[in-house]
Amino acid sequence: MKITVYEAHEQGIGQFDNGKIIEQKPIAFSHEPTAVKRIGPLFYWAWGYAEKGGIVPLHPHQGFEIMSYVLNGNLAHKDTLGTKSTVGPGGIQLMQTGSGMYHEEESFGDDVEGFQIWFEPNLRETMRLSPSYQQFENQDFPVTKTDGNTVKTIIGHDSPVTLMTDVKMWDLKQAPSSSYRYQIPSGYSLAILVIRGDGVIIDSHTVVAIDHKDFVVIDAESRSEVIFHSGGEGMQTIIIEVPTIPNYSLYPKG
Repeated sequence: MKITVYEAHEQGIGQFDNGKIIEQKPIAFSHEPTAVKRIGPLFYWAWGYAEKGGIVPLHPHQGFEIMSYVLNGNLAHKDTLGTKSTVGPGGIQLMQTGSGMYHEEESFGDDVEGFQIWFEPNLRETMRLSPSYQQFENQDFPVTKTDGNTVKTIIGHDSPVTLMTDVKMWDLKQAPSSSYRYQIPSGYSLAILVIRGDGVIIDSHTVVAIDHKDFVVIDAESRSEVIFHSGGEGMQTIIIEVPTIPNYSLYPKG
C-alpha cells in the first residue's frame, strides 16, 4: 500500500465570476498545473468557496457523471433540460450528462462552500444515453454514528445516488482523538480531502500526518486496512473509493 500526501500548494487553483468564486483543485483539468491528473475514473475535483456568492454561466457537458456537493450556503442549478432548482447544505445536484447538456450554477448566501466532482464512466456507453438531472437533500442520505465518528454515505450502500461509474463516497466527521477503521479492497484507491482539522492515517507500517487542505491518495494492490485518527480539534474528511484501473479505456488526460 502506498500513501501520498499533496499539500494545498501542490494542487490546482481556479476562479469564476471575476474572482467571486475561488477554487482549490485536488484534481484539475489537463491544462492546469496540479500534482494529481486523475485517480482511476475520478477525473476532476474542485473545492469552491464564495464569500458572497457567484455565478458560473451556461456551459456544456457530455458523457461524465458530475456531482455538486454543498457544504455551506445554497447552490442554484439551471439547465437545458428545463431544470431550475436549489439545494442547501449537505445536498447534492447530480448530472449524468450523456449525449450532452448545458447548465448554469449560482451560489447564494454568505461563505458558500462545496465541491464539484467529475466521475468518468465508460464514455462509449454513456455518450449514447439521454442526459438527466437529479437532486438529493441532506436528509436523504444514511448516517451512522459510532465511537466519535459520524459517517454520511454519499455514494454507496443505502445511498439514493446511483452511478454507472464504480465509486463510493463518504463524508467522515470525527470527534477529537477518534479512530475510524476502513478496509480498502484489492485493486482500489482512496482519494481523501481534509476539509476540517487534522490527524494521522495509519497502516500496518506507517503513520502519516495529514492537515487541513491536504489531499491524500492511497493505492492498495491487496486488501488493506487504514485507520483515520483525528487530532485534538477533530477532523472532517471526504473519502472517495474508485478502482485504480477500471475495466474500460479512460479519456486521455495529459
